Amino acid sequence: MRDSKAATAPAPTRSTAIATITPGSVTLRRSGGIRMPSTIGAGPAPVHDTIGSMTEVDDRTMRERMLAGDPYIADDPDLAAESIRARVLCHRLGQLSPDAGLERRELLVELLGAIGEDTDIRPPFQCDYGYQTSLGARTFVNFGLVCLDVARVTIGDDVQIGPNVQLLTPTHPVEPGPRREKWEGAAPITIGDNVWLGGGVIVCPGVTIGENTVVGAGAVVTRDLPANVVAVGNPARVVRTLDA
Repeated sequence: MRDSKAATAPAPTRSTAIATITPGSVTLRRSGGIRMPSTIGAGPAPVHDTIGSMTEVDDRTMRERMLAGDPYIADDPDLAAESIRARVLCHRLGQLSPDAGLERRELLVELLGAIGEDTDIRPPFQCDYGYQTSLGARTFVNFGLVCLDVARVTIGDDVQIGPNVQLLTPTHPVEPGPRREKWEGAAPITIGDNVWLGGGVIVCPGVTIGENTVVGAGAVVTRDLPANVVAVGNPARVVRTLDA
């Protein structure tokens, strides 16, 4: 039977990240200078860490580093097991008959961190871990969503997501050395209530989209978008303001 309330998995505890990221500014501890941007060529990018903190002694597991928002290497056996779990559940989701609504809902509750009442995701759907993704109530996700939830992906109520949308939280160092050593990071994505993402939209790491905003098909969102606007293009730019 469908749960009348959002099903929620326990939220991992986040520690203080080395870099502080705010819209339009970056503050970081100056111990190196390695930059891990949300996208290349899109202007100032979030700095998630420095090479000094990558190599300093740290008794946390790589999974703990990932959940804290710090750079990590994805060789943690627990992360590997969680990734396989998510892929198995996504595969099972994709094998269901279109009329198996109850079974689809049960798999989504098992897979995701939270899913609200009357929210539906049409497979195929792919994610990295699942428990890092939460959706509010009455949200509709069309075919082909790719949600790389290395960091938190938070989707509000009454959101419309078109086909083949990509929500991409992972980042990698621009410098070749750390990238060759497989260091990576992530920055969370937040989609506000009543947002509409058109088909093929790509949302890059660290982006927040304000409530009621519409993002045109094929847009690449590299920076935060305010509430109550229409944005289009690559990179996405505001072309119209909406009445609240």
